[in-house]
Amino acid sequence: MPKAIDLTELARLLDAGAQLVDVLSRKEFADSHLPGATNIPLPELDEMAVASLDREASVVAYCFDYE
Repeated sequence: MPKAIDLTELARLLDAGAQLVDVLSRKEFADSHLPGATNIPLPELDEMAVASLDREASVVAYCFDYE
């Protein structure tokens, strides 16, 4: 289940070894993204796309939402 977190919690998770995945489009990612994020656009999020991620580490997905 998705859970919104603030920047303090994000920093804590990243310090603990979590991976940050930005699911925005390639253009949006190129325009602006969080440092250290890996870009896997949501429509491309499949088994092959995530093969490079560490299966033992937590994953934080980032998607900017206007609402």
